[in-house]
Amino acid sequence: MHTLGCGECGAPLDVEYKPDAGHTIRWSGFDVPVPYHSHVPGVSMGEGDTPIVSLPRISESLGATDLFGKLEFMNPTGSFKDRGTATMLSVAAEHGVTEVVEDSSGNAGASVSAYSARAGIKAHVFAPSTAPVAKLGQIRVYEARTHAVPGPREASTDAAVGFQRENGLVYASHNLSPYFVEGTKTFAYEVAAQMSPLPDHIVIPVGNGSLLMGCWKGFSELMAGGALDTMPRLHAIQAEAVMPIAAEFQGREWSPGKATLAGGIAVGSPPRKNQVLRAVRRSGGEALAVSDDSIVRWQKRLAASEGIFAEPTSAAALAGIELLLRRGYIKKDETVLAAITGFGLKDALPE
Repeated sequence: MHTLGCGECGAPLDVEYKPDAGHTIRWSGFDVPVPYHSHVPGVSMGEGDTPIVSLPRISESLGATDLFGKLEFMNPTGSFKDRGTATMLSVAAEHGVTEVVEDSSGNAGASVSAYSARAGIKAHVFAPSTAPVAKLGQIRVYEARTHAVPGPREASTDAAVGFQRENGLVYASHNLSPYFVEGTKTFAYEVAAQMSPLPDHIVIPVGNGSLLMGCWKGFSELMAGGALDTMPRLHAIQAEAVMPIAAEFQGREWSPGKATLAGGIAVGSPPRKNQVLRAVRRSGGEALAVSDDSIVRWQKRLAASEGIFAEPTSAAALAGIELLLRRGYIKKDETVLAAITGFGLKDALPE
């Protein structure tokens, strides 16, 4: 876990399983390959198995027949990140790691702090000093060592990497760790078990893209094993203020500098950008950016019409669905699943 990038090109590493490895866990009725030995107790707090609920009022208002949300904020720390953290720290625990470093704008930091406490591992979390108070407070309550870093999101990464190298610690980066995506892929296995037929589209708010990459990997494994013939189209939604993936997908110019309310997807230089773009294209999806005004509008609308209080980052998915419908990428009679990635109380409350 010390080396998280290719020694030649610097790209993030991926896990590859040998056919006879036999390291699997049972998840939603499927045997899922995992990067730790199944006879070793994993680090878990009951993550996953989140519900899928229909969104009938929003469906009706958009003129779409079948719209659903998967409530990822019902994971133990309130976001989908727990899926990846559980697997990443299970690998760390198996290798006897006692101290880790992470950098995060909030949700991943809270998740790593909680699961480290569960595993008896000391955690150092570097986060922007401008991160929501609720998220910084959640990190601290698990007694992780919190390092608030001034400046842009990338400054936290630089500080974390420097601290990790200086102290000879393990960099448990949710952005770079190949084990993190091995945890988020359980989202796809659950969707395959919960929805028959599969949704035509899955719409995901994307910063680093770990959930979208998990979906791609999970559905790809299911297809390779013969359980599925096809996968849903995977759509990546970003905020207009921070849109490196959407800009490249569309062949547009984009320059950093602006801020967005959707802090969970405010990643200017995602290390897995090329992988995310490839997954979106191969699945037949789109990568779009939405305005902060539409994000706030959909955060309020989702709560008022369906009783679901999501953080702004999650509401970006609904704003994206509206745009995808308007541009004809989603047809009125197709089934759509939105990933509701984080709980509303983890961020600043809307006015």
